[in-house]
Amino acid sequence: MAAAAAPPASAATLEVLAASAAGSGSSELWRTLGALATPQALAEGGILLGCLLAAWFVARLIGGSRTRADSVWLGERIVDGVLFPALALAAAFTARWAMQGLWPIAMFKLAIPVLLSLVLIRITVRVLHAAFPHSSAVRVLERTVSWVVWVGLVMWLTGLLPVVLAEMEDLRWKLGGADISLRALVEGALSAMAVLVVALWLSSAIESRLIAGANGNGDTLSMRKIAANATRALLLLVGLLLALSAAGIPLGALGVLGGALGVGIGFGLQKLAANYVSGFVILAERSLRIGDMVRVDGFEGRVSDIHTRYTVIRSLNGRESIVPNEMLITNRVENASLTDARVQMTTVFQVAYGTDLDALTPRLLEATRAVERVLADPGPDLLLSAFAADGLEMTLVFWIADPQNGQGNVRSHVNRAVLRTLDEAGVEIPFPQRVVRSLTPVPPTERPAV
Repeated sequence: MAAAAAPPASAATLEVLAASAAGSGSSELWRTLGALATPQALAEGGILLGCLLAAWFVARLIGGSRTRADSVWLGERIVDGVLFPALALAAAFTARWAMQGLWPIAMFKLAIPVLLSLVLIRITVRVLHAAFPHSSAVRVLERTVSWVVWVGLVMWLTGLLPVVLAEMEDLRWKLGGADISLRALVEGALSAMAVLVVALWLSSAIESRLIAGANGNGDTLSMRKIAANATRALLLLVGLLLALSAAGIPLGALGVLGGALGVGIGFGLQKLAANYVSGFVILAERSLRIGDMVRVDGFEGRVSDIHTRYTVIRSLNGRESIVPNEMLITNRVENASLTDARVQMTTVFQVAYGTDLDALTPRLLEATRAVERVLADPGPDLLLSAFAADGLEMTLVFWIADPQNGQGNVRSHVNRAVLRTLDEAGVEIPFPQRVVRSLTPVPPTERPAV
């Protein structure tokens, strides 16, 4: 009877490695699980529970009532931030070191890797959530990171991780004259993720500190915004270069990629690149500042934020317009707050012919000055703008300094003050009147004969 063909050397090697690694890993795992049934494991469980309670108490003491949805350290409920698992991990390490040599460690061998995985997941998830709070793609990335970390933990506990890493090391190919393995690429991708998360964390912390110190000043806020954007771009660039170096990819091999990227920017990505450059130009020139009242392409509102690619303009009725930064550079933009935040407003009304304007004007101006948001300097003025068909047309001019709080409401208050003053003075607001004249004589009505 013919003997069966021998499997390939690589497959045989993989089977031997898998069997040995799985056997050693499984035996170690079974020994650890068996040790969980001992009385010492109950004592370990009590100590581990004490570590968790102590971590929660310290995190609660540090955080207090300062929890926020975008907080990386504290999270929304203390336990969903980074601080709680980090403190629990430190406490577990300390307890394991203190118990070393007293009895066989079982529960902490499982608890410490689980806490470490939880710290890695929390850091990644909370940083991505703080950096991109409204992105749906971030949610998918958060779940992917969680699955990768937990699967890696299970493979490490069962002893399969060294086998997979060894097989990935054997898969190699050339990239720009360098010999790159699949393991190096995967480790480089994980390193890139870690470095980028740290860069995002640092840039978010720096940006929040810079924005918090602006004190509502438009110039200061814009300059701090450009500093925050430049810091984020620099940190991401440095992080990417470090991640590529950690993956074993020579930076000289990126020359071809840089040339292709330059061609792509020259053809398909020029609008995107122009928007990014325009964002820095706007912030550097301070032609638009956060808080300015502007009109762009027929849309009027307040500049609520300036990003590197686009600017957010919020109208007074709550609608928001996302305007590409290139449009703000190349198109005509009306800025009502560039050099002076004061805005002139007018209201028009009529009074009857024969009204004593010399006596009425001071009373109307005094009533207008009494309106809360009307400025005293420059003060209001009353103009006789036209001799209308039905009466004297008067134009009341006044100024406000906070157009972002609305213009229709202050105009309404001024109109009510004018109406109240006219009623008190007994001045009539004329309504349309017409006099009909007949040029053709009308024949007298014939009387019937008696």
